[in-house]
Amino acid sequence: MKPDRQPLGQQLLTQGLISEDQLRIALMEQERGKQTLGALLVQLGFLTEATLRDALSHTLGTQSVDLAHVLVDPAVLKTIAEPLARRHRLMPLSFDEARRTLVVAMADSGDIVALDKLRSSLSADILIEPVLAGESEIVRAIDQHYGHVLSIDGILTEIETGVSGGASSGEGQGQPVVRLIDALLVDAVKRGASDIHFEPEAAFLRVRYRLDGMLRQIRALHRSHWPAMSVRLKVMAKLNIAENRAPQDGRISLHVSGREIDFRMATQPTIHGENVVLRVLDRQRGIVPLDGLGLSQDQLHGLTRLIARPEGLLLVTGPTGSGKTTTLYSILGHLSHEGINVMTLEDPVEYPMPLLRQTSVSEAVKLDFANGVRAMMRQDPDVILVGEIRDADTASMAFRAAMTGHQVFSTLHTRSALGIVPRLRDLGVLPDIMAGNIMGAIGQRLVRRLCTQCRMPRAATETESRLTGCDTAFDSPGCAHCEFRGYRGRSAILELLRFDADLDELVARGATARELEEAARSKGFVSLAEDGLRRVADGTTSLAELARVVDLSDRMF
Repeated sequence: MKPDRQPLGQQLLTQGLISEDQLRIALMEQERGKQTLGALLVQLGFLTEATLRDALSHTLGTQSVDLAHVLVDPAVLKTIAEPLARRHRLMPLSFDEARRTLVVAMADSGDIVALDKLRSSLSADILIEPVLAGESEIVRAIDQHYGHVLSIDGILTEIETGVSGGASSGEGQGQPVVRLIDALLVDAVKRGASDIHFEPEAAFLRVRYRLDGMLRQIRALHRSHWPAMSVRLKVMAKLNIAENRAPQDGRISLHVSGREIDFRMATQPTIHGENVVLRVLDRQRGIVPLDGLGLSQDQLHGLTRLIARPEGLLLVTGPTGSGKTTTLYSILGHLSHEGINVMTLEDPVEYPMPLLRQTSVSEAVKLDFANGVRAMMRQDPDVILVGEIRDADTASMAFRAAMTGHQVFSTLHTRSALGIVPRLRDLGVLPDIMAGNIMGAIGQRLVRRLCTQCRMPRAATETESRLTGCDTAFDSPGCAHCEFRGYRGRSAILELLRFDADLDELVARGATARELEEAARSKGFVSLAEDGLRRVADGTTSLAELARVVDLSDRMF
């Protein structure tokens, strides 16, 4: 097929991928700098990198590839040196011996300089076949297959001996402590950590990552390293480096593995020095499509049906770290489009999203949840997200918004979905107000997934067979893929409670928790424990892992 020579902007406009206003904005930004139009459209959030990649492929007549779904031949990495690959964004994929052809992923297959540099580094008889890939995808692939630019062991050796050595020799810029912090942050992101803990003890500094919900010690460093490291972290987060007796909060934004990563930093004075915890906020990992949450078909249908109501309050419950924010963002992403106004009030905003008007609560200007909802009500919203209902004023404003024809989403700290009723009563919400204004509630937990690479079936124990109804159970002894932990990744288990006229009537007349549960079960309500046992039966997780996050004592003993 003859490639389309129409300018990229006009082609994207013709295909309906961008609007004229978006093209005009990108062209104005292009006049101020030297970035390509495609890169600017992605940076401004008007296009995804995958959409741009496919459009460029059509324009240039070049094949495109999604590197997330490509298996790279390890032997082919030797054909391109890592410095050359990083400098020109080149990722070797495969080499055809018969045709003497090297397939290379490039962000711009028309980059003559990069192609000339590559040809000069290869034998004269090797042909280059470029394929298009997203720039951030290429950076991630280079990090994954070539390894880190910075070596933690090499930097520690340099700090302790004063002599450069290891893989860090000649790599990185600035002082060793600066490179050590960078290396730890990159390592944590690469391994999928959700939190990084720097914990000073009497004689050493403990570094732990929270991986799949569990803390794991990664390093133990000499305590003499910590003062300089803590100062570096404070500088990055724009905190007061002279203050070490009072807690401080800050934020760090870095470009890691080709994508923007935010780190939310909190310090806490302890008897051995300042404790520092960094929450890793990966925007790409945090925003999951609704059908990517791992819900069963019944749950997905029930949730879709629930949020189809034009007004009312939906509450997501669960402890800290149970994925409530991810679920709410998935729902907002499903609902959001140019025809509605979605506004959020969060503490703080964790994942910036296009089309959403997002606001962080601020004590400095006395903007709390209650006052923030009052202000948002004057902004003509259709959908409102309140980060958390934690007091009577916020609860009152959330219900007022729901009663005036808005969809309202929020979180509430209770043990279960049914627990929202007594908790709201405790906050002073009258039963008559609750009835008819609550769309539903989601109770949620996260369980670790058994590693799919080393998972093996075995005969179920008597307890497992009784709880799951299956004669087979699964175990993962551990392998290199899961770092010998037996688990890799997490999955949500949840209970979905949909309020209807019958439940509303029970709430209005102050029914007991048992009456509410019986009524919910008569309409197909499935509890957290039951949903978790379903995941144990199909091999997603283990009974021991489920018992860690859900109370199974009445069932197991």
